[in-house]
Amino acid sequence: MNFVILCYTLLFYGLTFAQSDDNATEPKPCYPDICKLLEDFGALTEKVNSVETRLAHCETKLKDTDTSLKDERTKIIFSALLGGGYVGPFSTDRTLVYSRVITNLGNAYSPGTGVFTAPVAGVYYFTFFCHAGGNHPQRVNLYKNSLAIVMASDHSSKYDSADNAGNAVFLQLQQGDRVYLRMDAGSHLWGGESQTTFSGFLVTQM
Repeated sequence: MNFVILCYTLLFYGLTFAQSDDNATEPKPCYPDICKLLEDFGALTEKVNSVETRLAHCETKLKDTDTSLKDERTKIIFSALLGGGYVGPFSTDRTLVYSRVITNLGNAYSPGTGVFTAPVAGVYYFTFFCHAGGNHPQRVNLYKNSLAIVMASDHSSKYDSADNAGNAVFLQLQQGDRVYLRMDAGSHLWGGESQTTFSGFLVTQM
């Protein structure tokens, strides 16, 4: 800013000096020094405009980088075990509560209710695995809010002493959407040891 003011000051005094030159025999359209100053000033103006454009571009890139870094800092990961021994069979459908938490970064999963609540909008990945005795059927559905999305199941068999099932899914969730598992009436699971699990994580924020 000070440099621009200096240029204008020099230009003003140069023009004043040119107009007050009594020794000049005839008017000239432009004195050489003044013309050179005007040319330099025009070139400087172009450079300043170019620098301003580059600065604006850099500011935009910095904002985009800051947004990207915020996305990378959002860590939502959980994994939990069902716990207990035999679960079911029940006469009605039952929400499964995986109470033994292994990992819960972001605290989006509630071990008290068995419900995962999306803290941010994005694409999430969920998996669940079930273990049960073969003398009862097992049928577990993964829900997004009130809608059943995917299922894992196995029928009862007198020739099979134990059954395993599982499934996985990518879900696009909005902030506040709920994901949980429900076991159908008449089904049962084995919650002991570490075979029956529920896990999920944020893949990318939207």
